[in-house]
Amino acid sequence: MTTSFNALIIDKEDKKVSASLKQISLADLPDEEVLVDVAYSTVNYKDGLATTGTLPICRKFPMVGGIDLAGTVVDSKNPAFKAGDRVLVNGFGLSERYWGGYAQKQRLKAEWLVRVPTAFSLEETMAIGTAGYTAMLCVLALQDWGVVPESGPIVVTGAAGGVGTVAIMLLAKLGYEVTASTGRVEEARPLLEALGAKHVIARDELARDPGPLEAETWAGAVDTVGDNTLASVLAQTRYEGLVAACGLAGSTNLPASVMPFILRGVTLRGIDSVMAPLERRQRAWDELAKLVDLDLLRQIYSVEPLSKVPELASDILAGKIKGRVVIDVNA
Repeated sequence: MTTSFNALIIDKEDKKVSASLKQISLADLPDEEVLVDVAYSTVNYKDGLATTGTLPICRKFPMVGGIDLAGTVVDSKNPAFKAGDRVLVNGFGLSERYWGGYAQKQRLKAEWLVRVPTAFSLEETMAIGTAGYTAMLCVLALQDWGVVPESGPIVVTGAAGGVGTVAIMLLAKLGYEVTASTGRVEEARPLLEALGAKHVIARDELARDPGPLEAETWAGAVDTVGDNTLASVLAQTRYEGLVAACGLAGSTNLPASVMPFILRGVTLRGIDSVMAPLERRQRAWDELAKLVDLDLLRQIYSVEPLSKVPELASDILAGKIKGRVVIDVNA
């Protein structure tokens, strides 16, 4: 077994956060139950925030970044897992309180692990990753609330991003009429339409100061943006519709009125992918295995080496990344 291996270490010195590729050993890893050979991780918006230090995502330093990973169990002190098992982790404080997926090996708590569906390779698993898993949680929230295709159109904001692209693919597969909202209309339109979006609208149609109530348009929504965009979506949501909010790419603000809630019975459902219970996680991954079109999935992701993560972290915050980026930690 190789005793030293690569990891992307996020550190802080003189109040400045930096990230660099370093060699670490098994002795450096946390004392957790399951040792995993990591194959892939991803770059999510939260990874961008953590790696650049734009927001204080990392609660301690040094930190191995990466909020998700997929790999193969090498050794386990917990009988629930054995060597050779293919596993994944989303969230659970990786890259915040616990070392994450930007390393060739990692020790993890058994309770964090989900078995990789047989339908997916490890690369495909991370092509879906936390973004796709979050998108699935949003879709399940809409379904559980009773929003069906016949209820009316669904709007997806931040549609060209990781959550947005997968959400469109899933919703379209289930028969919903999807409107995609993006700041890159002409650039992103071919991809968004290929994924199943019926309409593509400019971000500015929603990213503005909304009225307290506007014309009832959406039966439901998947919002990754927050701020005025989410406020506009709420103002336009139909009676007893549901908006699944899972992101803050616009900002953490919500300049909205209570009117949609008290006059139209609109529900704003927060989607937490970080600490969701295992039963909900497993349900999401089981549904993803049924719904994801692997040919479409291949259109929305690229694979990059671990060394490019600092550059990609800045790019995702600047809105330069379309779809998903998978990180091959062994490249």
